[in-house]
Amino acid sequence: MRLKLITTCKIYSKLLPMSVKEMDTIQALSCEKQVLISKECEPTNFRNNSARILEDLQSLRKNEVLCDIRFEADNGKIIIGHKNVLIAASPYFRAMFSNFYESNKDLVTIRELDSTISQLLVDYIYTGEIIITKENVQALLSSANVLQLDYVNDICAEFLQKQMDSSNCIGIKAFASAFADLHNCTKLLSSSEAYIKQKFLEVAKGEDFLSLSSEDLVKLISSNDLAVPFEEKVFECVMKWVKHDSEHRIDFLSKLMEHVRLPLLKPDILFNIFKEPLLSNSSKCNNYIIESFYFNHQKCVQPSTIPKMIRFKPRQFDGSQKVILMFNESDTSPKCYTEWYDPATKVRGNAPGINDCRDTAGFGVISDQYVFVVGGVNELSSKSVSMLDVSSQSPSWLPLIEMLVSRRLLGVGILNDCIYAVGGRDDTGLLNSVEVFDVSIQKWHMVSSMSIKRSSLGVGVFNNHLYAE
Repeated sequence: MRLKLITTCKIYSKLLPMSVKEMDTIQALSCEKQVLISKECEPTNFRNNSARILEDLQSLRKNEVLCDIRFEADNGKIIIGHKNVLIAASPYFRAMFSNFYESNKDLVTIRELDSTISQLLVDYIYTGEIIITKENVQALLSSANVLQLDYVNDICAEFLQKQMDSSNCIGIKAFASAFADLHNCTKLLSSSEAYIKQKFLEVAKGEDFLSLSSEDLVKLISSNDLAVPFEEKVFECVMKWVKHDSEHRIDFLSKLMEHVRLPLLKPDILFNIFKEPLLSNSSKCNNYIIESFYFNHQKCVQPSTIPKMIRFKPRQFDGSQKVILMFNESDTSPKCYTEWYDPATKVRGNAPGINDCRDTAGFGVISDQYVFVVGGVNELSSKSVSMLDVSSQSPSWLPLIEMLVSRRLLGVGILNDCIYAVGGRDDTGLLNSVEVFDVSIQKWHMVSSMSIKRSSLGVGVFNNHLYAE
């Protein structure tokens, strides 16, 4: 069916001489269009047209038809193309052929590009296709960076991300850091650093670990989120790295040992470390070990002493278990039977038992590390307070300073790393009194009482205020 288009236009203008501005002002254009559209006709979008054009351009290039530029790569190989196609695809070529000396040349030398890689990239410009392998990915990314082919940069970075494992992550990190200004390489650098920390023990078994610089190793072992089950593993990896080239690396030992968290180790392990020959000649290393023995001693005498130095802080990596502690009376032992349960894995196991088993006690946790059992009752209401350091290599319950008032069925709240014992009962009845334990000075003191005596209450913290209900 033929379509008929009817258009009527009338133009009115002043016949007298006038300026252009006046003409624009008073000229009127009246147009009416009527289009008859048949339902049998539909607009067509030739979506494969661009792909067909690319195929034709590639065919022209292969047959050297209308090619107006030749490239000489590193080994003298000549690659041909069309300037307008290359300019459309690459800002590098756009700048070269627009402003530089090469704009009027038909032969350009680019020595910094490998001929095989250059051929792949020019083929990609014409076809939109490229083959990436483990062998060529780094050279492709490097050359694509020169030619400013952002999409190739992105897919190369994604390819490296997918290929990452414990044997190549250090190499990928080093490569990504050289191209950290590229968006995807910034993400690749971050993910490789995270992978190395998460798989630290596996990575440390490889040859690339032994080739790390001292600066890179210091940065790695100083990370708070380094995934290690026991701190002695960090020490073992440090010694492995030093002994690989002890003649040249011995001078870095004290700097490295500064970031091994020796105070977290058990005394028997510290004693074995103390006997390490390479450490004996370093006064700094010996001081770190002595400091660790002292910390272990202080933890027994004043178990809630929490130093601020990084060497005393447990590592908090993402793989840390989040578990529920459960307390039950034992029929065969005076100890309180304690278990842990991991909701993620649905696994349960035994935890250290409390020597003086107490019923209806209160519980609190400081810094996701220190668990406190406060008050309760065995035969009589108790003032007892016990603490478990769950980050310890050999955790056990330790007694703390007793409360001022015996309490059972009390509420416990933690505010600003202080323990609040709220209400409850003693042997005479309900309580409304409140006392607080300041961990830093190891002392209980009374604070304002509640207006109502109560027991079996809940205590919570919101906006730096303590609430009881």
